[in-house]
Amino acid sequence: MPFSDLQKRLFELRTKIDVCLFEGFFRRNLLVHGQQEKSTVTLINQSLKAYSKLVFREKKRGNITYKPLEVLGPEHEFSIVNEQLQALPIVDKLVKDFYGRIVNFVELPRFTFGKELQLHVMEIKANAPFRSPEIFEETMQSAVETMLDFLKRKYQAYLLGTGMHPLLKLEETSIWHHRHRKIYSELGRIFNLKQHGWLNIQSFHLNLPYSKEKAGIILHNLLAGLCAYIPAISASSPIFEGAFGPNVDNRLHFYKTNQLEVPSVTGDVVPEYVYSFEQYQKTIIERYSQDLATLGAGKTILFKEWINSRGVIFRFDRAALEVRVMDEQECVKSDVALSCFIRAALRGLIVENAEPLPHKLLVKDFNAVIANGLNAEVSHPKGKTARQVCQHLCNLAFENAEEDEKKYLWIVKKRIEEGNLSELIRSRVLQRAQKTSFQEAILDVYLTLINCLADNHPYF
Repeated sequence: MPFSDLQKRLFELRTKIDVCLFEGFFRRNLLVHGQQEKSTVTLINQSLKAYSKLVFREKKRGNITYKPLEVLGPEHEFSIVNEQLQALPIVDKLVKDFYGRIVNFVELPRFTFGKELQLHVMEIKANAPFRSPEIFEETMQSAVETMLDFLKRKYQAYLLGTGMHPLLKLEETSIWHHRHRKIYSELGRIFNLKQHGWLNIQSFHLNLPYSKEKAGIILHNLLAGLCAYIPAISASSPIFEGAFGPNVDNRLHFYKTNQLEVPSVTGDVVPEYVYSFEQYQKTIIERYSQDLATLGAGKTILFKEWINSRGVIFRFDRAALEVRVMDEQECVKSDVALSCFIRAALRGLIVENAEPLPHKLLVKDFNAVIANGLNAEVSHPKGKTARQVCQHLCNLAFENAEEDEKKYLWIVKKRIEEGNLSELIRSRVLQRAQKTSFQEAILDVYLTLINCLADNHPYF
């Protein structure tokens, strides 16, 4: 590259950083303190657009390739609620507050926030994946605090984690009806979106890079084996519509049945083993696309890798595997702990190189785990219960974890020993209900969980 071109490129990158910092700090100060001037806001909007275009161009070039498991890419989903836990469908208003008009996502210096299908659920994700779990925690907790600060000031609102809103009635929220509404409109023509499996689920997604096809296939199939047992640790959805659900992981119960009109979209949630990208395209993506097309689906949702609703999917656009099987936890630190556990356990499974378990066995165990959590009876060679299998996986994770990962694994270990978040919430609500009404007990426990998210403090 000629020196003049190099100088120009460095200047472009420098501009990108300057715009990012300017937009982030200046806009936050304006919005938080309520001192807005139209000309200033217009200037910030223009800066943000320029920055977003630069970022998009960089992503399209695909210059960054990570080694398998080198980084962790988190995506969090939180309900916006008031002090009575009422869901507030105001994500579009929040986006407009920051951006000046309604868009899908607002990209700030270190994180991006924006819409989910439900208007009361906000997604917060990292702008770039993290090599260090400590930086992951610091960055995403800062994101939570930034959004909380603004929500409290303008809307007297809070953020709530966990896998399902405990009190939400379906009529109290609605579907995102702005940009990308065509996607939801297409889905709504085929599926019944007015159900908990669409309107009341919050998951924590983890993106893990695979670099090349061979590594991607290996990791995918190992994650299929892990996928059946992770919910025994990550379940956090014991209550919906103000009552205990029949399962330990009620989010996954609704999730696995929300697209029954086209079963090939979700499969068994536990992904099938695959042996090449070509096979994956033909037997999974092409299959559900053909099934959707038969019911009249348009090109908006056909042949899209993200329509795949299995618990682990390939994201070819970012050379990553996206793990979708986890309930959102009560705080960022707990999400980091799950991420460290999965990455370290995968390293151990690669070393173990054990024969993969039959897919039908995994599906059976997965369904048992959804219903009974850590106490589920399973058919895994390492244990007769999900708790025993998870203890084995946790030991494997400790043996293969890096030092900064080990700082978080104690949370997973304690969840396995004392109960996952869903089981703990159920126990605390029952305990509290001995002294007050059941609804007050739910409110009391979940207000504590709101504070856990704000303070980044695991709930035990």
